Amino acid sequence: MQVITTHINADFDGLASMIAARKLYPEAVMVFSGSQEKNLRDFINETLQDRYDFVRIKQINRETITRLIVVDTRDSRRIGAFAACLDNPNISIHLFDHHPDSPEDMKGDLELIKEVGSTTTLFTQLFQERQIPISAAEATIFGLGIYEDTGSLTHLTTRPADLQAAAWLLEQGAQLDIISQFITYDLTAPQVELLHKLMETARSYTIQGIEIVVITLTLQDYFDDFSLIVRRFMVMENLDVIFALVSMAGRIYLIGRSRITEVNTGIVAKDFGGGGHATAASATIHDMTLIEAQDKLIRILHRHIRPQAIAEGMLSQPVISVPAETSINQAHNLLTRYNITTLPVIETNQTQTHHPASQVIGIITRRVIEKAIHHALGHLPVTEYMTGDIRTLPLNATLSDIEELIIERRQRLIPIVHNNQLAGVITRTDLLNMLVNDPAHLPRNLLHENAQQLQERTRNLSALIAETLDKKLISILQAIGEVAESLRFKAFAVGGFVRDLLLQNKNLDLDIVVEGDGIIFAKKLAQKLQGQVKTHERFITAMILLPSGFKIDVATARLEYYDYPAALPTVELSSIKLDLYRRDFTINAMAIQLNPTHFGTLIDFFNCQSDLREKTIKVLHNLSFVEDPTRIFRAIRFEKRMDFKIDTHTSRLIHSAVKMKLFGKATDPRFFIELQLIFSEENPLPAINRLAEFKLFQFLWPDLKPHLKIDRRFNHILTQAQQALSWFHLLYLDEPCPAWQVYLLAIMGRSKSAELSAFCQRFQLPPKTSDFLVQQKLTADKISHILYRRSTIGKSELYWLLRGLSNVGLLYLMAIARKNEIKKGVSLYVTELRKTKPQMTGRDLKTMGYSPGPQFKTVLNELLTAHLDGVVQTRQEEETFILHHFPLNEKPPAS
Repeated sequence: MQVITTHINADFDGLASMIAARKLYPEAVMVFSGSQEKNLRDFINETLQDRYDFVRIKQINRETITRLIVVDTRDSRRIGAFAACLDNPNISIHLFDHHPDSPEDMKGDLELIKEVGSTTTLFTQLFQERQIPISAAEATIFGLGIYEDTGSLTHLTTRPADLQAAAWLLEQGAQLDIISQFITYDLTAPQVELLHKLMETARSYTIQGIEIVVITLTLQDYFDDFSLIVRRFMVMENLDVIFALVSMAGRIYLIGRSRITEVNTGIVAKDFGGGGHATAASATIHDMTLIEAQDKLIRILHRHIRPQAIAEGMLSQPVISVPAETSINQAHNLLTRYNITTLPVIETNQTQTHHPASQVIGIITRRVIEKAIHHALGHLPVTEYMTGDIRTLPLNATLSDIEELIIERRQRLIPIVHNNQLAGVITRTDLLNMLVNDPAHLPRNLLHENAQQLQERTRNLSALIAETLDKKLISILQAIGEVAESLRFKAFAVGGFVRDLLLQNKNLDLDIVVEGDGIIFAKKLAQKLQGQVKTHERFITAMILLPSGFKIDVATARLEYYDYPAALPTVELSSIKLDLYRRDFTINAMAIQLNPTHFGTLIDFFNCQSDLREKTIKVLHNLSFVEDPTRIFRAIRFEKRMDFKIDTHTSRLIHSAVKMKLFGKATDPRFFIELQLIFSEENPLPAINRLAEFKLFQFLWPDLKPHLKIDRRFNHILTQAQQALSWFHLLYLDEPCPAWQVYLLAIMGRSKSAELSAFCQRFQLPPKTSDFLVQQKLTADKISHILYRRSTIGKSELYWLLRGLSNVGLLYLMAIARKNEIKKGVSLYVTELRKTKPQMTGRDLKTMGYSPGPQFKTVLNELLTAHLDGVVQTRQEEETFILHHFPLNEKPPAS
């Protein structure tokens, strides 16, 4: 059985192509795969009812089909139930279509595919080539197919072949009055009412500089010829692009029309499972609400719309660039000679002898170069401090592409690459000049987009503050703003407080920056909140301690500069923007204004919210780690605690700082404070492993054995330390046990006490802390060896063996234990044995007639041993034990 069919929701081109195919396949039957447009149904009923036999799909046994002729589509999703026939054994598929290629296209045994205005045009060409005669009525039907699909020969998809086909059809007797009757007509009253609804619900979007009108509408009943009303609305409003999403009788339909090459409606419809061509397309949408369909449509439009290329006309030439091996001093000379501020860094691939490829690997700015020279780093190659995380664009890049890099990503210079060669650059000045001097290029959405960005970067967080913070803290923030206002200062909450507020994480730290004198402000705030204030004149900072124990750190808006790499900062007064720029990472470079008139306003100069959303740790400038290497430890701690990722460029800067060995130049306690914070994390193991990945062990523990790296045994000890701490916390003993001390001892587990002592001296730990850690390590190491060799041990012996260890030493012992029996012994000691005490005391011994003295300790220790071993339990048994082992007429041996 042979069947001719077309796409569901058939139009005149589909009908005309089916009738044309019947002339080539006279044995085939014509079957619509689904519904037809209303004007097509009217035409069939009025004109074709007695001329052609159309078979209903229900009358077809699809398993008997041996040849399927599909016209005006190749998409198997658009032929309804006939898609099941594709699996018939030995079926032959013949395809006739004018739509662009698509991954979903069927493959035919015979295919006639050309990108013309209508499929009917292809058949018309065949009839002329094969000299197949047609009647005037057939010519009229074929004319309807061509005129409808080409918009009366006005659509952009119209080709010369369509006009030639139409001319030939007129020669064959096609009647234009019948064609115009079904292609154009006056609107009825219901259609006019629907047109008004379209006007009311139409919404304009500007995407990539192109205006798109989107209509979203719900109708209770199915409305025939809705697509024609959309087309009429498009003509009335002189629109370039329109998409209509309409829910009719419970189903959602998409109709797209476009007059411009930048918007291909067929591609958009395909993403919804529909089809069509560049200027007209449709889809039936399943398993989605109208709102979800609208959201998806907007996302698809952003993905597919491609505006006009302009990069080639904007770029600056010739390009002043530097090879990768150029020194910072040499780069500085080039900047001065040519009076420029940024240099692309080039790496040449010499393997291509005729035309070596020049790859742009980064850019370096005058600001970075001058800072590096200030720190006596001018001899280093530019690759050490260039910005490597940059993007290039081709010559056909669009304005939107350029805006995204310069405005959104804050990339000050864009290399333009063609055939693996640097063809030119586009700078921020180039973009500004083009927009100012040639307003025609100004995208319609540029001001709107910037307003959105400004709104986001300065949006008000008052609602989030009220929702997230407790009332006491909100009152403190309001008091801070009021005090600043009274002094004519500006006060801002900054740093981690803002970051965690946006992440809706709990944060007990409150850092305040004041545009004004921070010390004067802190004293007045402390007076208002009845707190105590401690000032630091050199840094113009203060700390306020409230009666509740809550602390507020106050700083003056400042710009730090460093006299030499890894030095403590020198501070000058500055604005909040410069203060935020000096911060360690972008995620900590936001502020919230607290003055009453602007309370809750977010300040985000550097698009930090984007990095927060993308969970990225990124520095604000390239010499950040040179000026303060402790930021490396902070980056690792933030990355692992918040499950973020250090970005590629920041990671490269860390490796560069390690290679420069900056860590020996800084005041050592600052590094130890950061280590302390890492070791105090709930799970510090990922951060410790990250320290090893960045090869930081050589600076932290130069004597650490073996081989300055993490191996399986090292990880095992640290894991056991974590498990021991978790176990201890679950006991809820309310006893101190600093986690950082346990992890430090665990890391030093295979080293000697002298190496631990050297570490403590290197980082200037207090002598008391250093002596304590060394003593705990020596004692625990010794006990570990003893217990490892013992198969069993009594309770009293275990007690006296472990008695000299603190909680830190006990958990360290569990970490280095090589037998489970040792951990069980520590557990028994902590939970039971060390709580054991005799009932009798020294006062009871005096009552019994014993003379006070050192011997009392011996008696009570022996009594405790008897208790631990189960020899005595009651007070009477204790008294009998003492009288038996220490008769009154004998002097007890000294302990």
